[in-house]
Amino acid sequence: MKKLFSPDPTRIGRPKGPPTDDALPEALLDGTPAPLKSALENLLGNGRVLHRVVDLVRYASDASPYRLIPQVVIEAHDANDVAKVLKFCSEAGRHATFRAAGTSLNGQAQSDDILIDVRKHFAGIVSIAKDGTQLKARAGTILAHANVHLSCHGRKLGPDPASANVCTLGGVVSNNAGGMRCRVSQDAYHTVSAMSFVLASGTKIDTASADAEQQFAAQEPALAAGLMTLKAEIMADQAFVERIRQKYAIRNTHGFRLDAFLDGDTPLEIFRRLLIGSEGTLGFVSDVTFETVPSAPVTSVAWLAFPSIDAAIALVPELVERGAQAVELMVAPALRAAAEAFPGTPDYWRTLDPEAAALLVEIGAQDTAALTARAANIIELASKANLIADPILTNSAEAIELAWFVREGLLGLVGKQRPVGSMLIVEDVCFPPARLAHAARDLQALLRRHGFIPGVAGHAAHGNLHFTLTAKLDEEEGRARYSRFMEELVQLVVKQYDGSLKAEHGTGLNMAPFLEQEWGERATAMMWRVKLLADPHGVLAPNVILTRDKQIHLKGLKTQPGIESTANASLCIECGFCESVCPSRNVTMTPRQRIVVRREMARQPEGSALLQRLQEQYQYDAIQTCAGDGTCALPCPIEINTGELMREFRHATQTRRSEGAARFVAQHWDGVERASKVALRGARYMGEALGWKTVRAVADTARRVASNDIVPTVPGPLPKPARALPATRRDNADAVYFTACVNRMFGRDPDAPDDALSIQQALIAVSKRASKKLWIPEDIAGTCCATPFSSKGFSSARQLMAETVLERLWRWSDEGRLPVVVDAASCTHGLVGGLDDALPPALLARRQRLDIIDSITWCANLLPDLKVVAPLGKIVIHPTCAMSHLKLTRDLKRIAEHMSAQVEIPVGATCCGTAGDRGLLHPELVISATRDQKAYLENVHADAYVCANRTCEMGLRHAMGRPYESFVFSLEAATRS
Repeated sequence: MKKLFSPDPTRIGRPKGPPTDDALPEALLDGTPAPLKSALENLLGNGRVLHRVVDLVRYASDASPYRLIPQVVIEAHDANDVAKVLKFCSEAGRHATFRAAGTSLNGQAQSDDILIDVRKHFAGIVSIAKDGTQLKARAGTILAHANVHLSCHGRKLGPDPASANVCTLGGVVSNNAGGMRCRVSQDAYHTVSAMSFVLASGTKIDTASADAEQQFAAQEPALAAGLMTLKAEIMADQAFVERIRQKYAIRNTHGFRLDAFLDGDTPLEIFRRLLIGSEGTLGFVSDVTFETVPSAPVTSVAWLAFPSIDAAIALVPELVERGAQAVELMVAPALRAAAEAFPGTPDYWRTLDPEAAALLVEIGAQDTAALTARAANIIELASKANLIADPILTNSAEAIELAWFVREGLLGLVGKQRPVGSMLIVEDVCFPPARLAHAARDLQALLRRHGFIPGVAGHAAHGNLHFTLTAKLDEEEGRARYSRFMEELVQLVVKQYDGSLKAEHGTGLNMAPFLEQEWGERATAMMWRVKLLADPHGVLAPNVILTRDKQIHLKGLKTQPGIESTANASLCIECGFCESVCPSRNVTMTPRQRIVVRREMARQPEGSALLQRLQEQYQYDAIQTCAGDGTCALPCPIEINTGELMREFRHATQTRRSEGAARFVAQHWDGVERASKVALRGARYMGEALGWKTVRAVADTARRVASNDIVPTVPGPLPKPARALPATRRDNADAVYFTACVNRMFGRDPDAPDDALSIQQALIAVSKRASKKLWIPEDIAGTCCATPFSSKGFSSARQLMAETVLERLWRWSDEGRLPVVVDAASCTHGLVGGLDDALPPALLARRQRLDIIDSITWCANLLPDLKVVAPLGKIVIHPTCAMSHLKLTRDLKRIAEHMSAQVEIPVGATCCGTAGDRGLLHPELVISATRDQKAYLENVHADAYVCANRTCEMGLRHAMGRPYESFVFSLEAATRS
């Protein structure tokens, strides 16, 4: 049934520019072929088979330079689903590839047949040893989340890749990922002690089971026997054994782990080790047990600058010996670029000689005294070195954050500066650490010779260098240049330095053709024998690690057609760093996928049926379920705010009628406030009289008739209507109190006592106790930060409200003399950073003179004058998206610590997905956004659950069943005499 207010999805059009040759054919208009779709749905049931063309497109790209269109995408819920699909592939002659976070850089997570999503339903900690020395988790668990669980034990996992905040443990194990601090002895190969896995045949084994060896031998006799045969052959050749040991003395993720045959004594032990670094080509790891390593609670960083790479590298061994846990090399071209891009970097970087280099050294310790001693030791060593600038050492949290932001921000720098339409390729190689200086210079020369940026950087302590290539892979010359470079890179790394072609990123499609050049014919033949033993039908990830096609690295290269320039969206490198913070990640699309699908629209010719189908499916999946919170920009190397692009599309789908209606609403916002409170009273009366299920059914009926993007749902008990504002006086006021419209409409939690203070009364009381006086203007009704209009794409209404509120703030504040305190973080964010492009120059100048302070900052500044009378035991904080943008989380944590014994920020606590009324329109968005947080809180009980935004608190209450309210209420109660 067509809804009364259905948007026209075609109004978003297609990006400017010509269509491309690699556009999807119209044969894929209906997505997955019907016979395949039916067979898999019959096998797995409904809800696990993604078959629309938009699903195939959004999963076709990952962080690598490749693009493969899957025939179907399976959302596996457990190992049983995986086993069924793999058995189906064996019988039907099909192949499958696993995809978790999609941060792999070399084409390990893509398929032109069946792609199995093993992220969405595979998250969760299974168990942690009492002393934290061991952790068992499911494969889809994010690495950083696992480390949060371990932090209270002073432990962490050994691998620490730069993608830790988004990559999954399954991906870490499959690629044997490294990182800045990860020594070879701490990688997954050396610290994974057990796992559960699924073979291509469908066999499932838990290596921790008491009879696992017997099960393995009974269910896979040919595999078990073949592994022991291979072990005997290898062990009989001592020179070959020594060569294998030599290859793994440095980082090496190229090919299968042949040292598994040296380190394992039984078939299952050998195979468990082989699975690590096998990139999903031998089986699927569904859960994994790590032996953890000690973490350093306190750290310092130092920048040491040298006249040459040789001088820098010469100091590395002794730095490591004296306790440096990370030593990162950066060359002068990269440092000079960073100096221009990142405020706060040392001035001398701008004038560095091209031959200069610097080391970023991180020191960690268990306590401040030990850290001070270790830092002094490092500085004493540096003072004897030939430095070109005084060493800069700091333990400031902000400075440490900046240092690592600079180191990891190189990817974003290159991404922003690359030519339009070019692809960003990230490579990593490893050299014997003793030869790193010469190798780094030779690698820079090779890059220059082929016209690439010579800005190498890397983990100097491990001989591991990273570099980026930008190439137009849709042009023959661009592909040829890339091919020539790769051939010479192999010669440099393997022939000249006997290094590793892949250090920590895995083999993938792009290094598979060069495996034999590094390992030799005999070792490569043994790897093929392992593959045939474990996967005789070639079901798993063809051409990944092992291939007969020596040109596979030049096939399936993706183009990057231009799309909208909004928030630099056209520069997206598809790394996926945005995905772990996206509210819709567990229900529809992620920011990366929104851009990937838009790029496919750019490939399509104007008027194509496939373009129109994508536009239709994009409406809900991308536009309507985007929270628009902008937190995707925070982890993004290029700072792309995909929410801005979605708001642009929302604006495109508005009509003159809808724009006029929105402007009318903005003009009569005071009436909206009154009507909302009346409606809230009515809904609460109906809910109490008829039951909330009935009220929800009525709302859902209206949504089906009108639009689920206009009519809100009723997820459960609603808050009380807001009370009348307390009377205040302007005389001698210390600040104007701009109480947000959401706090003027929505009152306390439904379970709060009827006589409980309102937020306005509570903030005024807290301020008074610190001898500060707040004044609420009498004509505040009808004003708003304009965010509700901008988030829906109503530009005219947004401009009207922006001008209205700025004119009043200017008058209320006595032309900027008084600060303005705002009691909702999203409104603060909207006023501080969301109005500038909607204001005429005169009002913009006024806005910049206003001192707009969030209530978090206001209360944090009051703490010295606030005595805690009734402290709380534990407080759980939810950091909203606006708090993240405004960098307020630390201050809120400081407030909570002032009034409680324990403060906790749950794992996975990012934007809650409420996004004003977006969560009421699409409650599934809030469920998606809070999934990890809810799982974490299942066994946590607190005295207060605090936030700083009323609609967020409402969404959190319904999604997680906890009474979230403003921190102001807890602060008022704790300091009330």
